[in-house]
Amino acid sequence: MNALDQVPPDFLHALGTLRKARCRKELRLAEIPAPARLAPFAVALGAEVMAPGAGSPATPVHGPAAMALAAASASEPADEDETELATGRFILLHDPDGSAVWDGEFRIVTYIRAELEPEMGNDQMLGTVAWTWLVEALENHNAAYRAAGGTATRVLSESFGTLAGRPGSIDIELRASWTPASADVQAHLEAWSDMVCTFAGLPPLPDGVTALPPRRRSQQNGYGAAR
Repeated sequence: MNALDQVPPDFLHALGTLRKARCRKELRLAEIPAPARLAPFAVALGAEVMAPGAGSPATPVHGPAAMALAAASASEPADEDETELATGRFILLHDPDGSAVWDGEFRIVTYIRAELEPEMGNDQMLGTVAWTWLVEALENHNAAYRAAGGTATRVLSESFGTLAGRPGSIDIELRASWTPASADVQAHLEAWSDMVCTFAGLPPLPDGVTALPPRRRSQQNGYGAAR
């Protein structure tokens, strides 16, 4: 029996819609191991936004294609100008029997993290702003959802002893989940991808417009900063 024969049609359809998602070129998106205990069926994607010098595909890369891309990248010399601005995970869960907690058969679980400029990290409204970015991204992409929840956390890192000369840093983390209204989750991935770029300090772009290269951390004034 083909392994795909054991996968529910709704989940296969959802995977197909994920592959159609078009994301900004600043975003590197690839399949990563999915958690095994959260649902009978799951797929996970990892994302990172890099500063100038990173060659990123315009569309998400999945499965064998992602591994081939990783192998090709490993054989190339590292670009010293690359700087990570934000990172995240997008997980799609599916339980054919449904879940009362999810209020549906699908659930999207996400995580985004980015380092902030010190003055932004001390903003008491930062968590509210981060959640607003997520809600607005879903609305802008017409990604219908329900039962959304999340937590925004500021992480302060300080160094001591032999590392005392290392400057401190403040990161923002957003963990959020929601139930998509249908198995078509293309718009949800595109909305989340825009959210990762927002965390990285990249401004939203109208269709057909190309962003200027983001500046280095020492020059930035937005929420996104190099790690």
